[in-house]
Amino acid sequence: MPRQLREVVFVDGVRTPFGKAKGQFAETRADDLVIKCIRELIERNPQLPPERVDEVAIAATTQIGDQGLTLGRTAALLAGLPNTTPGYSIDRMCAGAMTAVTTVAGGIAFGSYDVAIAGGVEHMGRHPMGEGVDPNPRIVAEKIVSPEALVMGNTAENLHDRYPSITKERCDAYAVRSQEKTAAAYAAGKIQPDLVPVAARSVEQGWGLATTDEGPRPGTSMESLAGLKTPFRPHGNVTAGNASGINDGATAAILADEETAKELGLPIKMRLVSYSFVGVEPEVMGAGPIPATEKALKQAGLTIDDIGAFEVNEAFAVQVLAMLEHFGIADDDARVNPYGGAIAMGHPLASSGVRLMNQLARTFEEKPEVRYGLTTMCIGIGMGGTVVWENPHWNGESA
Repeated sequence: MPRQLREVVFVDGVRTPFGKAKGQFAETRADDLVIKCIRELIERNPQLPPERVDEVAIAATTQIGDQGLTLGRTAALLAGLPNTTPGYSIDRMCAGAMTAVTTVAGGIAFGSYDVAIAGGVEHMGRHPMGEGVDPNPRIVAEKIVSPEALVMGNTAENLHDRYPSITKERCDAYAVRSQEKTAAAYAAGKIQPDLVPVAARSVEQGWGLATTDEGPRPGTSMESLAGLKTPFRPHGNVTAGNASGINDGATAAILADEETAKELGLPIKMRLVSYSFVGVEPEVMGAGPIPATEKALKQAGLTIDDIGAFEVNEAFAVQVLAMLEHFGIADDDARVNPYGGAIAMGHPLASSGVRLMNQLARTFEEKPEVRYGLTTMCIGIGMGGTVVWENPHWNGESA
């Protein structure tokens, strides 16, 4: 029987503040962070009956301890969703939440369910990247990949080799702008609506309330970045100042069929157009957003010139600049990460995809002249992911 695909929309998204590893969430469970996000979504959207949530997909890169045990299902139960709501865990490293969104979107488009929650969590302070893994020795022994491909900072240095025009100075300048844009966005109240305050416990200090990201470093300057160590290569280019941090945090979003969203009176913040995940050489995983974006645009029948807003995950400044250089976009183009990015806010691996979507949704709301935007990120072990979105508030004008 032939089936007609349905339109998938991004209804709402939230996140916890992103903490530094061993910081404000050091003694908070990872699953409690994402449970808080799910509860907040239900509270913010009372017109959505909890029993109408047909699926919960939660990503984590290190699925161990309090990030294990089929997290989507256990988090759904602990968040108060009925026991008839199924759930599952998902992993695509940095693009975990992005993949959770696109996976449930496929189910919605196909008609398997009408409403789903997708998100991700990463407690890197408790579960460092790679904890408990046992890579097959053939990966290195048979030279399937270089050993340095398993260290993300090394892959960023390799990307500098591929793009010699991207200097450390350019990366530091980009990092300074990221910090400045994040500070300006906080001052203008652009970030706070996405944040879920989290009660955080400390044995030494008692209970506190986490309400802001810990990562931003206001006042960062070229001078302060110039003297930082380059830990991945002597006299290299990648530093703690022009890369994202090691962070703890969670995100969650509601996705729905557009007709169901209208029936329930839910907001429609973005409309899914296309998405693509691709593989690249693991040794230069930061190049992943380039072919992923090309493929997603081709699927949508669009070109890069049709995109009026970009949310690019800032795992490393060089990775963002490589993509911009490839597409002929200036380093300081106002369409790119207008509220700052992961260099300032942090990158709790599997959770970051929904943060990008939240910020793109805000751009769409504020700029009805922008019709299309995209969220994109590089992914460990040599991949890239891009999602193209349409602005439901588009006023018919050109950006």
